[in-house]
Amino acid sequence: MTRVLIVEDSATMRHHLREALAPDPQLEIIGEAADGLRAVQMTARLRPDVITMDMMLPGISGLAATEQIMAEHPTPILVVSSADREESFSTYNALAAGAVDVMEKPRGDDSDADWAMRLRTSLRLVARIRVITHPRARLDGRIPSAVPAAVPVPIPAAGGSLSVVAIGASTGGPAALTELLRTLPRNFHPPVLCVQHIAASEQFAEAFSDWLGGQTSRDVRYAVDGTPIGRCGGQILLAPPDRHLFVRDQLLRLSVGPPRHSCRPSVDVLFESVAEEFGPTAAGCLLTGMGRDGASGLLQMRGRGAVTFAQDEGSCTVYGMPREAALIGAAQHVLPPARIASRLGELHVMAVRR
Repeated sequence: MTRVLIVEDSATMRHHLREALAPDPQLEIIGEAADGLRAVQMTARLRPDVITMDMMLPGISGLAATEQIMAEHPTPILVVSSADREESFSTYNALAAGAVDVMEKPRGDDSDADWAMRLRTSLRLVARIRVITHPRARLDGRIPSAVPAAVPVPIPAAGGSLSVVAIGASTGGPAALTELLRTLPRNFHPPVLCVQHIAASEQFAEAFSDWLGGQTSRDVRYAVDGTPIGRCGGQILLAPPDRHLFVRDQLLRLSVGPPRHSCRPSVDVLFESVAEEFGPTAAGCLLTGMGRDGASGLLQMRGRGAVTFAQDEGSCTVYGMPREAALIGAAQHVLPPARIASRLGELHVMAVRR
């Protein structure tokens, strides 16, 4: 039995959530909170297996409640949010603070037909994820921060230059990407191509580039089909919602080809193209996420001489995709995101000095 706490200020939406969960005998609603303070209190008292969290709550916001819960009583949280810009930004902040995933509220159109089923599926998946006390809790001194000593990692020469970095991420990716991009040197010039799985509408997902740019002070934008990659120096280029991103003939390309591992965009599609186009002048990074998308593509990159990284288990929200990469020998280096960024910076400096 999966014990669910519903956090939602709208009585109408709480009713929708109750109706959506009712057909599944394995999902038990153990409480409902209409504001953030009650959400925190009920989490401490009831210890649910999973929480549905609204962002726009009276008193303590959904974001503040998420931060407090992840600091004091870590619990898997599924954000159930609207797609307007303000709430989208709050949702991405909640994901960076430790929430596991996001699902949009019903939109009142044909997309609502399977909404209840998708909610039940998402809750069952999210409830299985092992969450830890989130590092953001350390900001106010509630949890002592232990900074691990840096361990030197030998970096092989990447063919004399570093032309491009390819990154793949899924569940937990917004936080990992933010940490990695913030740590890259300010003068890091190679373009960074990124696939981040976001199971939401285009309207919601499109706000991600603005949010990530604001979090990292980087030039973050969605890739445009046909753009010469040689003109993209210093940019962070994201795969648009529901489009594969790949490189062909030194041009960024987008497609609506078949999903890979049930994903579009797919990390494997990006990594395989980068392996083919750039070989030993590329670096690949596979970050936190559920499933196996990206592992075989990272192996292809390594086989072509690229430098390859996977996020370590201790810093992952979900040690799924990176684990698959490590198991098949695709990752030369297994490190937390900030350490990956430091190594990428070293690669760039080495290439510039040649």
